[in-house]
Amino acid sequence: MGLPAGILIAGAILMSAAVVLCSFPATLTLERAFPSNHRVDLSQLRARDRVRHGRRLQSSNGVADFPVEGTYNPFRVGLYYTKLQLGSPPRDYYVQIDTGSDVLWVSCGSCNGCPETSGLPIQINLFDPGSSSTSQFISCSDRRCSLGSQSDSVCSTQNNQCSYTFQYGDGSGTSGYYVSDLLHLETILEGSMTQNSSANVVFGCSTLQTGDLTKSDRAVDGIFGFGQQGMSVISQLSSQGVAPSVFSHCLRGDDTGGGILVIGEILEPNIVYSPLVPSQPHYNLNLQSISVNGQILPIDSAVFATSSNRGTIVDSGTTLAYLAAEAYGPFITAITTSVSQSVSPVVSNGNQCYLVTSSVSDIFPQVSFNFAGGASMILRPQDYLIQQTSASGAARWCIGLQKIQGSGITILGDLVLKDKIVVYDLGGQRIGWTNYDCSTSVNVSATGRTGKSEYVNAGQLSDSSSLHNDRYELIPACMLAFVLFIITIQGNLFL
Repeated sequence: MGLPAGILIAGAILMSAAVVLCSFPATLTLERAFPSNHRVDLSQLRARDRVRHGRRLQSSNGVADFPVEGTYNPFRVGLYYTKLQLGSPPRDYYVQIDTGSDVLWVSCGSCNGCPETSGLPIQINLFDPGSSSTSQFISCSDRRCSLGSQSDSVCSTQNNQCSYTFQYGDGSGTSGYYVSDLLHLETILEGSMTQNSSANVVFGCSTLQTGDLTKSDRAVDGIFGFGQQGMSVISQLSSQGVAPSVFSHCLRGDDTGGGILVIGEILEPNIVYSPLVPSQPHYNLNLQSISVNGQILPIDSAVFATSSNRGTIVDSGTTLAYLAAEAYGPFITAITTSVSQSVSPVVSNGNQCYLVTSSVSDIFPQVSFNFAGGASMILRPQDYLIQQTSASGAARWCIGLQKIQGSGITILGDLVLKDKIVVYDLGGQRIGWTNYDCSTSVNVSATGRTGKSEYVNAGQLSDSSSLHNDRYELIPACMLAFVLFIITIQGNLFL
């Protein structure tokens, strides 16, 4: 099997589809829940990310728009989830995102170990194939069964049923069988015209859950795999000609939060692209060097080369960001040297921190991650620093980029992805980005019924479909990180 891909406990997000013959977008909303009554230490954030990394699995016709609820705050960690409608008649299911696995699955009736209630303000629903007039079981002979080969799909010779078993690095797991049914969406045709639509997708029906999946404190109805492989919903929709094989997000990093997620390409002239490393199950890029104040750090480029235990992964489901062990020391040294005359360096719980009495934007240097193809990701101080506390006129800011002990993996998580348009062009096998004010709208290209390219103001869509209501006021939402996107790495790297 390939690298393990997993459910990201701190992250969940949304995806969508539309019917063939009509062009996109479709609208869903992302929520992120987290404790609101206390702050979390960086060590706890690292522990949460470590759990998520350990829970990896063993293993073009329009635009779908997903307005995002929430606020980015790495000290308030919960999970990202969105509401989907499945079946006929359609029912609501809340699912968390996993861009590192490739299967949408939801808990089904008569499930052993599936939570029946949730500490989140949602109602747990169990999917019942017998109650949906459009549901069909997937047989072993169905060609779609083979799409799950990289997600531990198995065939039961006893009943000719295509089944699956997913195991996670922390000991949790789920098993069940595959079904196909309708995924319902609000589809944007041209301009601001919308209509309801649906697409037939294959997803898992979970009949057994173990480990942390059985706990009700952050329980949702299932997991929405957002990876590149054949069983992912985005792969299914693009192969049907229903949706383009590209998605994009723009995550707000201010206190207001929110953001934009689309299946489609956000159009912005300043986007730079770097090619995806081929034949990888995750969103790997070729990071070549890191610069601080324009000076390239003394790090061997081989440190960032992709291999079985090395490489750079774009992971919007990781709260912080992580540097390969060999790169961490030079990075900390360069930052500390640059600001030594203006701040007081301190070490807090093993983290490099600084006592700051003025704006970090005026003191700390610009950082650049330089990728293959000449694309650089520019990080402002607030893209690599996290404020922990303030007292006696000084604020304590800590380096948010962490070191993964004994690992050569670099992970670009929410901390560095926020306040950027990020485009995942799977068809072109590249990822692009640019710094952007994600509180503003974006333009995406959609092919209308006239065959002409239409521009959709994605930032203004779907107020009516928002998950947000009064009961979510106590649970501030945090951006994905397409949640968008959660990319995965081998569980044994963190266990």
